[in-house]
Amino acid sequence: MLKHKESFQTVDKSLKRTVSLFLFLLFILLIMCLISLGTGHLSMTPSEVWFTLIGEGTDRNALLLFQFRLPRIFIAILVGVGMGVSGAIFQGVTQNGLADPGIIGIHSGSGFFVVLYLYIISLQNTQLTGDSQFSQISLPFAAFVGGLTAAILIYALAWKKGVNPIRLILVGIGVNAGFSAALLVIQLRMAESDFNRAIVWLSGSIWNSTWSTVWSLLPWILLFLPLAMFKARVLTIMQLGDDMATGLGTSIEKERIYLIVIGVALASASVAAAGGISFLGLLAPHLARRLVGGKYQRLIPITACIGAGLLLFSDTVARTLLAPTEIPVGLLVSVLGAPYFIYLLMTIDD
Repeated sequence: MLKHKESFQTVDKSLKRTVSLFLFLLFILLIMCLISLGTGHLSMTPSEVWFTLIGEGTDRNALLLFQFRLPRIFIAILVGVGMGVSGAIFQGVTQNGLADPGIIGIHSGSGFFVVLYLYIISLQNTQLTGDSQFSQISLPFAAFVGGLTAAILIYALAWKKGVNPIRLILVGIGVNAGFSAALLVIQLRMAESDFNRAIVWLSGSIWNSTWSTVWSLLPWILLFLPLAMFKARVLTIMQLGDDMATGLGTSIEKERIYLIVIGVALASASVAAAGGISFLGLLAPHLARRLVGGKYQRLIPITACIGAGLLLFSDTVARTLLAPTEIPVGLLVSVLGAPYFIYLLMTIDD
């Protein structure tokens, strides 16, 4: 009886710690949003930001905040959540801490289908804009088809009396290379201006974010993030190994397919909005795991907050560091993520 009481007290303390950390990260994210609203080539004081938000600012400040910076901040948060949680799912499914949607080919598959889709539009409209309402809504679907195609290829090629997590990663790297080569072929057939625009987008950029982009991405996050939380317990059980999880009554292959679809949907919709931002899906889950451990019921919400914060911070730096010139946000995330990836490779046998 005493042991059960101590166990409940430990769980209760752990849950309170996770909730406190989640609220703290939300508070930090709010502060970062306010800072991001006021910084940039055209800076604003905190009072100007506040009066503009409550409708008492100048027309210039209102245009700057509501048409340019707020959509960009929302996209940074949504993409950070989507890519971070997607990375956590793929790390859980493959039972490999090096798994990331960008590394295993989901980003390149999504990017290939998006660029192919926009290339077809450009043949009809003579300009690769993708700015129409229909185009903005349909881009996540094109990206999802591409990401799902990549996932099916990876799963099929990795299958050998079941799916070995290590084989899944290796096959994913090969599929990533294949889609990257096919993507280059499509880009070489574009006009020079369209080619340059595609290069910037694929490197990870949210500089042209609009409210249309926000509304096209938001339903995907609102739908698949709760599904990821619903499957969090399954992800936790998977960490015990396939044999143990099967012994506990989990249908491993069926659950793995469900989780891959959820991860692909989150990653693909994020790619459609912001391009291929590598290492975010690797870095955010690892940082969250260090804070709350490997239980996915707690890991996913913390990963979502960290992913959103990392991308918002990177984007704020990207548009202010060399203002008025902007650095693609994907490059800054890579600067943060690549050294950590190398560190993981060096310590993988520890």
